[in-house]
Amino acid sequence: MKALVWHGAKDVRVEEKAMPVIGGAGDVIVRVRRTAICGSDLHLYHHAIPGMRKGDILGHEFMGIVEDAGSAVMSVKAGDRVVVSAVIACGQCRFCAGGLFSLCDVTNPNPIEQLVWGHHTAAGFGYTHLTGGFPGGQAEYVRVPYADVGCLKVPDNVTDDQAVLLADSACTGWMGADIGEVGPGKWVAVWGAGPIGLAAMAASRTLGADRIFAIDNVPHRLKLARDKLGAETINFNDDRPVRRILELTHGRGADVCIEAVGFRYAKSLLHRVERAIKVETDAVDTLCEMMRAVRKGGNVSIMGDFIGYANHFPIGAQMEKGITVRSGQVHVQRYWQTVMDRMMNGEYDPTFYITHRMPLAHAARAYQIFDKKEDGVVKVVMEPGL
Repeated sequence: MKALVWHGAKDVRVEEKAMPVIGGAGDVIVRVRRTAICGSDLHLYHHAIPGMRKGDILGHEFMGIVEDAGSAVMSVKAGDRVVVSAVIACGQCRFCAGGLFSLCDVTNPNPIEQLVWGHHTAAGFGYTHLTGGFPGGQAEYVRVPYADVGCLKVPDNVTDDQAVLLADSACTGWMGADIGEVGPGKWVAVWGAGPIGLAAMAASRTLGADRIFAIDNVPHRLKLARDKLGAETINFNDDRPVRRILELTHGRGADVCIEAVGFRYAKSLLHRVERAIKVETDAVDTLCEMMRAVRKGGNVSIMGDFIGYANHFPIGAQMEKGITVRSGQVHVQRYWQTVMDRMMNGEYDPTFYITHRMPLAHAARAYQIFDKKEDGVVKVVMEPGL
């Protein structure tokens, strides 16, 4: 089969790989119809996260048709159209039972994660051997373990484009708004107008947010936030986000600030230098701004990826202003039925940010334009069948 294979920093290639086979009674084989590039895939593309090996198949956002199922699989069968969760969870441990699927205690007993973070997290598709080394979904076929937990059957009135976003980004945006406690009348500021940021804005609008502030420096992404979601946009190349938000809110600040950027994007010289000389792994310029821009007693939701340690985090502002900070990798299985129901009702449809559709054969080019934010790109969906 054809699959996108990692060979090093900025070196990804479509190659022939062995067809996956059923490895356990709870597995299914999925023939991929849609697979997407996530912003977090760019961390691997730049080799900014350890644990990648040459030959690894990338991709954690995909949907398709069940081709074969193990004898213990009950929820789906051959021929079913399904979306596959980016998070591989067992469904039985105490974390899965509590809806915290990305903290699954079973699927990824990685000793390095436990050493660095104190505990290990769930496994994931196509996302380094730190998360289990499972082959990813930017391929023609994928083996899906724990299929009764990791596959959701898709109704006929949900499109393939909607379904592929349920694997990660649509649910991640929804979770960002949910753990930030967005609700009617809230003022929400979102750092990052890429797919996750736009999904968080769309979820916030669905949940009743009164005002949305979108912070980015890419004009076509800000235009999409403005035109599709009615966001008040701030280009940080032209204005200081904190000052502008405080001006627009007459000094009050935003009720909720959502981080949808992640660890690699240092804005200040200080963090660029500190990352370059390895005295920190994660730049926190966005988080510093959020702590100043959120109102007293407000909420900060962190959905961008952070992996290690950072300097100059404004713990004083968090404590003195009484700010609640919540974060986490997306608990896909906790949210995907709710999100799918909202899609079917026409209340929440983030497919507006899919700007490019390409064959899997052009995946290397897709990564290049997505990384460089060229050609008006926001989200790339690839189709192995093209």
